[in-house]
Amino acid sequence: MQKLRLYVKESIDEMKNKVTWPNYKSLQSSSILVLVASLIFALLIGVIDMAFKNSLEWFYQQL
Repeated sequence: MQKLRLYVKESIDEMKNKVTWPNYKSLQSSSILVLVASLIFALLIGVIDMAFKNSLEWFYQQL
């Protein structure tokens, strides 16, 4: 139990004193970048999925 308390205490100390937290402007720009990249990847995967779906439908219609 003592090791668990020490772990929690050291974790809290590290989060308060040793972690460099980004400022609001940096956090906001990083969040926008992640959002845009996620949307691009989602659209790309959607297009690939649609292409596979259409090609498989075409293939099975030929049989």
